[in-house]
Amino acid sequence: MLAYDHGFEHGPTDFNPSAGSGQAIDPQYVFDIAEQSDAFTCIAVQKGVAEKYYRKGVYKTPLVVKLNGKTGYHSGEELFSPQNCSVEEAVELGAAGVGYTIYVGSEREGESIAEFSRIQEEAHDAGLPVILWAYPRGKHIGENEHSKENLAYAARIALELGADMVKVAYTGDVESMKWVVAAAGKVKVLAVGGSKTDEETFLRKTGEILEAGAIGWAVGRNIWQAEKPVELARKIAGIIF
Repeated sequence: MLAYDHGFEHGPTDFNPSAGSGQAIDPQYVFDIAEQSDAFTCIAVQKGVAEKYYRKGVYKTPLVVKLNGKTGYHSGEELFSPQNCSVEEAVELGAAGVGYTIYVGSEREGESIAEFSRIQEEAHDAGLPVILWAYPRGKHIGENEHSKENLAYAARIALELGADMVKVAYTGDVESMKWVVAAAGKVKVLAVGGSKTDEETFLRKTGEILEAGAIGWAVGRNIWQAEKPVELARKIAGIIF
């Protein structure tokens, strides 16, 4: 998955020239990476980006519409990401799937679970798979969001709620990640690419997540902040496929 919901979640800071090429401020640049590389099974964006840039029936990269989001101004608060797009609208935009974030361990996780449950039913009725962004964060998680135990719990929530895929952080080693994948059961696991790292490290980690049982990456910054994003995307796809 080529992830590009960062403009909503982080603001434009990830698109600054100091963070990479700076060209990623333009959504068309990122869509072009997907189309030119032919390396991605989907691209995930918020509804406004999909509406204005995704060319339904023309682009070969399938579209995933992210149905909720929050801004980056909530440091220290209990996290909640409200729905901002319906399944019906996602279908009209040409979505092949939908995504939704739950902050597992937040005091407001119950609101997200209720929203996600309704979305899951509507999406499946429309024939769309549902991807859960499962992030352990909040009062009951503290600073330990990437622990094996918390990530496994997040992955398990995806299974219990009926998600088809789960986007969850990599624990950092193969053996502990195997437990996270096992917790997800028949839900397919996408590891989160995270902040920009060097190419050699990212390619090594690609092999590790596959060994652990994940099916691939949900990657953004490590692609569109790269000096040669199309070339790197093809290298990663070569390992995965």
